Amino acid sequence: MISVRNIQRKVALSAVLGALVIAALSIFTDIRAVGNSLADFDWSLLWAVLGWTLLNYLLRWLKWDYYLRKLGMGSGVSHWDSALLFGSGMVMAVTPGKVGEVFKSYLLKRINGTPVSASAPIVLAERLTDGLGMLLLMAVGLNLYPSARPLFWILLVAGIVGIGALQYRPFALWMLARMEHLPVIKRFAPQARQFYESSFALLSWRLLLVSTLLSIVSWGGECLAFYYVLTGFGAAPGFELLLIATFIFAASTLFGLVSFLPGGLGVSEASSAALLVVLVAGMSSSTATAATIMIRFCTLWFGVLLGVLSLLIFERRYRASADETPDLRVARESHS
Repeated sequence: MISVRNIQRKVALSAVLGALVIAALSIFTDIRAVGNSLADFDWSLLWAVLGWTLLNYLLRWLKWDYYLRKLGMGSGVSHWDSALLFGSGMVMAVTPGKVGEVFKSYLLKRINGTPVSASAPIVLAERLTDGLGMLLLMAVGLNLYPSARPLFWILLVAGIVGIGALQYRPFALWMLARMEHLPVIKRFAPQARQFYESSFALLSWRLLLVSTLLSIVSWGGECLAFYYVLTGFGAAPGFELLLIATFIFAASTLFGLVSFLPGGLGVSEASSAALLVVLVAGMSSSTATAATIMIRFCTLWFGVLLGVLSLLIFERRYRASADETPDLRVARESHS
């Protein structure tokens, strides 16, 4: 069971790891030069960076809320509650592959008793459509860095095959039936079947198409945020820079995702800084590092901060709720 105390420990550990990554990257590229680059940043552009990042969060919340109500799990959940659930999940953005965002399902259970196994596929659908959206954003700049093409095709084919397997009911139901006869895991068969039915409903091709298009627009907001970061460090504005920013942000995010490290820490930063030096004319390694630090703070860590605030508000709103189920109350007390 996930507890708030466990989350605090995970976030604190990830923050320390993130600080170590930034320190190592800065030292490797000359920490004094990185500091000078940060000092020279055009801070008037910070509002544009954060604004585009907030657009990403807003559109992703709309997708979460739509999924929630599409499955009929929004009983007793106002739009404000839905926003708090989504925001609280961002605390877990620093877990491997963001799979910890299933924490939203535990919080949803506290509101209306929805089983975690029924709502957890929403997180799966979010990650799949976000991944597909990022892949398509990455594709616009593959000609800039052909070495990334093999990974692009591997991820795209893996995503399509995975979705196809989930949508082919005879195969999925056969696998579930096999599970029901395995001595060790058969007790989880009912939850697995519930998980599959929710996944099947969310990953229909029509809904998948709409959700992926929404993901392209939402993550495109953070690509634009990166564009403004680069212009703030003196890069020449224009369509070419926007293309480069989109490719690098999408590619470095995906590299971090497939590394399965918490928040992609280390991999995303290193790949972003390296690609900036290669693709942005005249950009020094210290400026590339400073730009990477800036975008990571304005996206990943900004999101974690909003997540912490959302969770605090949620906890105050639902602390000692009379609607809390007995089994959940016992689980929570055992972690305190």
